[in-house]
Amino acid sequence: MSDPFQLDLTQRPRRLRRTASLRALVEETVLRPQNFIAPLFVVEGRGAPEAIASMPGVFRYNVADLVKECRALAKLGVPAVALFPKLESRLKNEEGTAALDEDSLILRTVRAVKKAVPEITVVADIALDPYTNHGHDGVLTPARDDVANDRTVGILVKMAVLHARAGVDLVAPSDMMDGRVGAIRRTLDSAGFTSTGIMAYSVKFASAYYGPFRDAVGSAKAAGTHLLGKQTYQLNPANRREAMIELALDDAEGADILMVKPAGPYLDIIREVRNATSKPVAAYQVSGEYAQLHAAAKLGWLDLARTRHESLLAIKRAGADMILTYFAKDMARILA
Repeated sequence: MSDPFQLDLTQRPRRLRRTASLRALVEETVLRPQNFIAPLFVVEGRGAPEAIASMPGVFRYNVADLVKECRALAKLGVPAVALFPKLESRLKNEEGTAALDEDSLILRTVRAVKKAVPEITVVADIALDPYTNHGHDGVLTPARDDVANDRTVGILVKMAVLHARAGVDLVAPSDMMDGRVGAIRRTLDSAGFTSTGIMAYSVKFASAYYGPFRDAVGSAKAAGTHLLGKQTYQLNPANRREAMIELALDDAEGADILMVKPAGPYLDIIREVRNATSKPVAAYQVSGEYAQLHAAAKLGWLDLARTRHESLLAIKRAGADMILTYFAKDMARILA
């Protein structure tokens, strides 16, 4: 006897959702440990890892402990790490001169990681915010009301060569200065580092989601940070077309990998970028995205494991080939 409420449907998409095995057969987007880049923070000294209050489960490591963390990540199948230093205040100044110290904390860390875990890809940030006492990504204009673009680029190219010499696989200019990708590419090539790649922060928005990261690297309370925003060099979150101009410029200037930052609030931009280039696309699930999931889970409002997975799946589905995420180690454990 037929069901009087049965609909006369030829197409029933639910047929392919009926069992776990059917759902697996038609799954379109799959996360793997190889999709992740783990951001790591390094500090001087030999002390125990320092917990970062606004980023549960994330630490600042001394060099030796950071090397151990890299080794553990590699064993889990995570192919890359992105390194960020937290400097002592006494080493910071207006010009960020510590960025050009040939024996700086970050360069010693790069050398240690590449010696101990040569198989892991090391990404190094190229920007001055960890080194300046005002917390900005470059040197300021004489009036201290903006960042001086060309002077900053002149410092960044030297910084990139030092990192390449230390052994990084990818330099990652995150400063958003005009012309810096082309200048870095030309300088690296002239110095003989033609194999050193550039992962450009091509589409980096002036986002409110960066707060915990600035705590982690010690730039949040730097003098002037709250008086001068980063809107003159980072992108307006309202602007899609401007984002694509920045992308096209970095692509043409020789970036090997193009990044969108933040990731979760900008899935539409990630998709636009994916459609506009054949080069690999990276997306950075930033500290604020990470912190808000932990905070909601702590209050019992969200399931951390499920929202963590879903957030990363959405970023990859939008078009990212690789994701910088503080969840890298936990996700690799689960996926492995």
